[in-house]
Parts: sequence; structure tokens; C-alpha cells
Amino acid sequence: MPLAPDFVADCPYGPAALLIDEILEVDRERGLVVARMPTTGDLPLTREQRNHPWRHPPHLNGGLIIHMTGMLGFAHAYLVLDLRHRDGWIGYGARIHGARFHDLARLGEPVILRGWTTQVRRGAGRVLARYRFEFRQGDALVYEGDQTAMWMRLTPPTAPSYG
Repeated sequence: MPLAPDFVADCPYGPAALLIDEILEVDRERGLVVARMPTTGDLPLTREQRNHPWRHPPHLNGGLIIHMTGMLGFAHAYLVLDLRHRDGWIGYGARIHGARFHDLARLGEPVILRGWTTQVRRGAGRVLARYRFEFRQGDALVYEGDQTAMWMRLTPPTAPSYG
């Protein structure tokens, strides 16, 4: 399904940082979200690469792959957990338990991002979610991760000060 305007508007990042062009599957019962990420040469960080045909071929930057775990976490929070940024919910990565880069994601073919929860604990104004991620390009497994995020519902009197 194409991205709904409400989904894009609710993201705490602008459209240029969301980097997902389509939601392919949502299974609320299994806590699963699958999305598609185009891989073009104008992606952040990727466009700054100094490439060499075999020493450093054009590829999706690893830091951007970690960023995409956050974007898929946002999609999960919105589509599965029904948490809305506009209602005061915000999520932050809390821990990367494991991260493995299996292969370079080359530019051109989209990467399919799969993420699902292995544990969800809800409390008053908080949701702790542990995620598994598998990112594939064609038949190749590019990245897999085991990560935890904390979702919090902030209200103006309790909003943290970062200044």
C-alpha cells in the first residue's frame, strides 16, 4: 500500500528522512511490518561516498541502515501499536542487542525491510518493544538486528528539556 498522508505527516522526521516508499505488509497479530526502501545514489550519507568499482562500490550506507530500523519502528508503532506522534508519543532506540551486516546493499534494487516484535510491555504512558529486523535485497540478507525501543507519551509539563 502506498504511504498514507496521515502516516507521513505523523512521522517525527520529514519525508526526505522517512525513506520508505511503500508498506508491503502489516500483520497486527504477529506484530509484523514489511516496507520497501528505494536505493538511489542521492540518499543521505550514500551520496557522499567516494566510490571505487571494487574497493568501495556504491552501496547503502550502514549508518542509514541503522536509521531505517528506527523508521520501521515508527511504522510499527503507528500501524500495529496505534501510537501517534501527534498525540504525544515518541520513540527512541534504547539498545542494540545485536546487529549484523551480511552483505552490501547495492544501489538500484529496493531493500525490503521486515520488522516484528518479540516482546511488548505496556505501562502507563510507556511501551517497551523489542524488535527483530531482517533487511533483504533480492535473495541476499543485507542486515539483521535485535533492538529495543522505548515509546513514551509526553505531555508538555513532563516533556524533557534538551537545551
